[in-house]
Amino acid sequence: MPRAQRVLVVDDEESFTEALAVGLRREGFEVFTAGDGVEAVHQFDIVRPDLVLLDINLPKTSGLDVCRDIRTKSRTPIIVVSARGSEIDAVVGLEVGADDYVTKPYRLRELIARMRAVIRRTPAQVTEPESQEFVVGDVSLDVIKHRVVIRGEVVALPLKEFELLHALLSEAGRVMTRDALLDRIWGPYYLGDAKTLDVHIKRLRLKVESDQSRATRIVTIRGVGYKYELPEVGA
Repeated sequence: MPRAQRVLVVDDEESFTEALAVGLRREGFEVFTAGDGVEAVHQFDIVRPDLVLLDINLPKTSGLDVCRDIRTKSRTPIIVVSARGSEIDAVVGLEVGADDYVTKPYRLRELIARMRAVIRRTPAQVTEPESQEFVVGDVSLDVIKHRVVIRGEVVALPLKEFELLHALLSEAGRVMTRDALLDRIWGPYYLGDAKTLDVHIKRLRLKVESDQSRATRIVTIRGVGYKYELPEVGA
């Protein structure tokens, strides 16, 4: 049985998002939401939706910048949704990679028809896979299923730890700088304490390291950042 199509709804109006999510779920879609541009990019990387409904006016990062970011890595259909409705907004949205443009208010049936139309137009070869798995030694992480297995056991990780492990495994054997990790996990506009990265690394090590007396997997590169070590050949 085919899985439900995933839709990422990006809008900072919580009441609007909740109402739309209810309507879309009734139509059989699996719905995920984000309230600002930074969260939208993070959610996109984790969820890998079949379609993005993207408002232009967003906190932190504009919808147009989110659209540009997504287009650098995916052909996932994007429908720009805005209350503004001017012709120039529509043109700019389409120029940066959106597949369609609708304005508020709109009829749900019309929106769903347009969603299904752009999904149908998406070439089959760029449809997202059922799984996207990273395996390094006895640790595996599946991005699509949001599943982590460590030494044969499924381990539930909080979102930030999951994203951090994903980042490290995807670059296994390479050093990731502290700034790169902070930008990727907390976003380029994060203004909090940079030590939060160290705290999450410490928590992740408690679950990943087979020997708690020393770090042999998530290794600290002093003055630079962290690296997930590749297992030795034959180990």
